[in-house]
Amino acid sequence: MAQYSSTLDGVFAALADPTRRAVVRRLGQGPASVGDLAGEAPMTLPSFMKHVRMLEAHGLIRTVKSGRVRTCVLNRERFALVEDWLAEQRRVWAGRTDRLAQFVTSQEEDQP
Repeated sequence: MAQYSSTLDGVFAALADPTRRAVVRRLGQGPASVGDLAGEAPMTLPSFMKHVRMLEAHGLIRTVKSGRVRTCVLNRERFALVEDWLAEQRRVWAGRTDRLAQFVTSQEEDQP
């Protein structure tokens, strides 16, 4: 887990912004041009491009330029990092709550 924590930190930082999450959500439906994506965001194109570069820098999206059009594609494999981390946290907390539930029920059974 620790070996990819800086990578995971970057992915979470990229996903921390609502504009970037909206881009990820939109790209979940399929590839889209930067122009189309920017048209849905309430900001200038240069500001929007900072979000695209952040997502690309952390491997969440890939962009391909064809002529004057840059198309963004979701990199679904990168989300496995987040999914693995969340699954590990879920497993840890499920174990803790199971032990707590077992402790509470054993205390109730011991009372007269």
